[in-house]
Amino acid sequence: MLRLASASLAGTAIEFYDFFVYGTAAALVLGPLFFPSFSPLAGTLAAFGTFAAGFVARPLGSFLFGHIGDRYGRRPVLLGSLLTTGLATVAVGCLPSYASIGATAPVLLLALRFLQGIGLGGEWSGAVLLTAEHAPAARRALWGSFPQMGPPLGFLLANGMMLALTATLTDAQFLDWGWRVPFWIAGVLAAGGLLLRTSLAETPQFRDLAETGLRAAAPAAEVLRDHWRLLLLTAGALSAGYAVFYSVTTWALAYGTERLGVSRTVMLGLVMAAVAVKGALTPLAALLGDRVGRRPLCLVGSAVAAGWMFPFLTLLCTGEPVLMFLGIVVALLAFVTVFSVLAAYLPELYEPRVRCTGAAVGYNLAGLLGGALTPVVATALSDGDGPPWGVAAWLTGVAVLSTACFAALPETRPCPARAGVPEHADEEPAPV
Repeated sequence: MLRLASASLAGTAIEFYDFFVYGTAAALVLGPLFFPSFSPLAGTLAAFGTFAAGFVARPLGSFLFGHIGDRYGRRPVLLGSLLTTGLATVAVGCLPSYASIGATAPVLLLALRFLQGIGLGGEWSGAVLLTAEHAPAARRALWGSFPQMGPPLGFLLANGMMLALTATLTDAQFLDWGWRVPFWIAGVLAAGGLLLRTSLAETPQFRDLAETGLRAAAPAAEVLRDHWRLLLLTAGALSAGYAVFYSVTTWALAYGTERLGVSRTVMLGLVMAAVAVKGALTPLAALLGDRVGRRPLCLVGSAVAAGWMFPFLTLLCTGEPVLMFLGIVVALLAFVTVFSVLAAYLPELYEPRVRCTGAAVGYNLAGLLGGALTPVVATALSDGDGPPWGVAAWLTGVAVLSTACFAALPETRPCPARAGVPEHADEEPAPV
């Protein structure tokens, strides 16, 4: 289990490194480089628009790789998704700017971001199913938290690289070539991840499905036909997590540097410190999920997020690093309370024959509302002289929606009396 979970963590960290390094670049440099004729606000909105394209592509990638995972196994998903995202990320680092090739530059940027999203759309479900379907039932949330620690680790790698470059290079050097370095490094990381994943075994549950001939012939059609209500509920439930995370790691980064006058180095440092706290607490929250259940933690986390968004904006707008950090870290603690148990919760909600597709699509549809729209909407709502209360209202509304959706979902934690039964013994409750 430790080897499998570590491989899932490493691969997911690499994939999310690729995805996050683009978000940081969008907040800091992509506007003036690829949309130079726009005003600063419009350039940031345009850069966040290409950022959102990755989230639009993720559900499409989840259908594609979900079909592969449910028909041919979880292992091919891990290899194909990592290769797709890695190649697209390296290509972004090689892309000429608007000054070199004109309007072709933002078009190519959009296309590569779309490919990133396709790859990441399959990564999460493949990684969590590899771990969850091998894990003992009594510790499924704990082992499933390993791939859930991949996103914060990838974020820290991406932003740590950006922080080092912004601290050591002049603004001219960073705009000229420094911002490209993290994208090039993605190629080295992807190669290492592929080598690591080629030795992984297929999950016992998929082997059982293949041997008994019970694999779904058309997983996507079956999910949409038989599990559409569950799909909508999971997408709505997870949307607040995306909204909270990207509001504090992407929009707040741009708002703090452009509107509040906080240096890029300070803002990156604050966000990275808060994400490090979140990552460290992920397995602890997952342990609690194995003891008290998945749904209670999700309800508490989304409710705390709903109540914290106005205080978060108040603290952010002070421009004081300590107060800003407090606002960010509490928001991310609400996030981790929910997302720490997702790698166990979502697979348990869907039956095994369509699990890869259902979990992937539900997870990535949430990104459209929470991840794709939030930086764009928040940037538009913060165009004014006073505090951006509209941003707080948007985030609160999304969190209330998530709380309501979690209230409509069932608990899935295996019965303690059967906690030692292997996952493939089919102890999950019937899907909603």
